[in-house]
Amino acid sequence: MSLPKTYKAWQVKEAGAPLQLRTAELKAPGKGEVLVKVLACGICHSDVGMQKGEFGPVIPASRAASALEELGMEVSHDGTCATCQLGQFQSCQNGPINGVTRDGGYAEYVTLRAQAVVRVPADLDPAETAPLLCAGVTVFNGIRKMEIPQGSLVAVQGLGGLGHLAVQYATKMGYRVAAISSGAAKADFASELGAECFIDSSVEDPVARLKALGGAALVVATAPSAKAISPLAGALRVRGKLLVLAAVENIEISSLHLIAGGCSVHGWPSGHARDPEDAIEFSRMQGVKCLIEKFPLGEAPEAVERMMSNKVRFRSVLVME
Repeated sequence: MSLPKTYKAWQVKEAGAPLQLRTAELKAPGKGEVLVKVLACGICHSDVGMQKGEFGPVIPASRAASALEELGMEVSHDGTCATCQLGQFQSCQNGPINGVTRDGGYAEYVTLRAQAVVRVPADLDPAETAPLLCAGVTVFNGIRKMEIPQGSLVAVQGLGGLGHLAVQYATKMGYRVAAISSGAAKADFASELGAECFIDSSVEDPVARLKALGGAALVVATAPSAKAISPLAGALRVRGKLLVLAAVENIEISSLHLIAGGCSVHGWPSGHARDPEDAIEFSRMQGVKCLIEKFPLGEAPEAVERMMSNKVRFRSVLVME
């Protein structure tokens, strides 16, 4: 099948600029690159952070389910920096990042660094799979890297895009799960996701409730509220861990909780190419589903706005066909 000479893409031309739809020339992939046709692309808060940054002009998004169209030469990580040598390739200090420092998936086609390309089974729905390359792998990989013994109590703060996946993953990994959110109406939803306990933070203290349950071996913070996250270290059992996946600054944590219980605070930077493949396969085997709202490529600004205003349940996805 012959490729078109041009394609449509949304671009951020400079820091703070709005998304602009443009027609771009389709070029052959270069050394270490692959050209893919985008089938679906998830939308994330990190795209907006990139839009406000200093990487433009660039096409946003680092999580697109695509079809391989053309392969460049010498497709083989930088491999030389300290983070790559530690096996954390997603934090490479030298390599460009798809959808951040180079063009991403808000487009009909995109040329990608081959090292960050993920194999996706052809029988999966691209729109349902795309968010697993970001939100999915973030919570899946973060939870498994904490190495919590199965059967332990894991608390998930927030039931949004990250949180509704975290509850499912933690349940399927063999943990007892307590979901924390505000509003009694969310209790049934939390139960449907697999949580054995729902804590309505608008009427009760999550820390006191988790302590009454014996303390959490792991608290996964997914909703970006410093006020809600800061007290949660006090809910940890001895040697418990607070995993912060929500992008929020200035969390205040008492060192007394950490010292007295031998507890710790962690973050985790999603994953490198193999980790999304693990997340996708685990999701398929265990029936983990990301709830999505679809938008055509032409409505990318509206899709971003709905996400930022918390109107979407639970991830916005751009679909090309």
